[in-house]
Amino acid sequence: MAIHASAQVHSSAVIEDGASLGPGCKVGPFCIVGPEVTLGAGVELKSHAVITGWTEIGDETVVFPFACVGEVPQDLKFRGERTRLVVGKRCRIREGATLNTGTEGGGGITKVGDDCLLMTGAHIGHDAQVGSRVILANQAAVAGHCVIGDDVIIGGLSGIHQWVRIGHGAIIGAVTMVTNDVMPHGLVQAPRGDLEGLNLIGLKRRGVDRSEITALRAAYQMLAQGDGTFLDRTRRLAEETDSPHVREITDFILADSGRSFLTPK
Repeated sequence: MAIHASAQVHSSAVIEDGASLGPGCKVGPFCIVGPEVTLGAGVELKSHAVITGWTEIGDETVVFPFACVGEVPQDLKFRGERTRLVVGKRCRIREGATLNTGTEGGGGITKVGDDCLLMTGAHIGHDAQVGSRVILANQAAVAGHCVIGDDVIIGGLSGIHQWVRIGHGAIIGAVTMVTNDVMPHGLVQAPRGDLEGLNLIGLKRRGVDRSEITALRAAYQMLAQGDGTFLDRTRRLAEETDSPHVREITDFILADSGRSFLTPK
């Protein structure tokens, strides 16, 4: 067990032999930290939090009461193989959130990037790859093997089907079931997840140039109404565009995927 001299551990907390606590860590009352856990500098566990498994928590992340981070996957094929969970820096893991380790068949690691906000009751399933600055609102659930890009927002009570990819900067409205891939900067809502446009507010908040937003609007219309199939239109757009944001969309659509796409209405 390696507990830095500057770490503060409440007398009721349980730190199992082998755990590593970095400088400035704070572990509140009734927390449990497992033997293969590494807490980075300045990590704070408020109270009643469980951090277990082969889990690494990045610097300055805060874990709120009753969150369970690093438990085994909810996968009936799991047989106790050694797998990991890595959470980035400055994340906020709110009350009752759950994050599972990976599975041997899915790559063996679940990852969450930096500066994410996982609100009350949010869930990240085994082998999911979650980018940075992602927000999961209350009770949102990301199933196993999903890939969530940077700057994605998933609304409360929404569910992301296993193996789905959600591209950079997309937004998913509340109470939405997403069963197919979502292109970067897309706006998805409705009970079965319709692609209804672009996340224009998100683009503006991130300071994207007006010319790029105009190019994205035109690209969206071409994907929605052009000649040929959706993939034909995407390939043609990829050949014609010089916009980096449009290129991001075409690269995403043309990449390998095990699922279909939500297409523009």
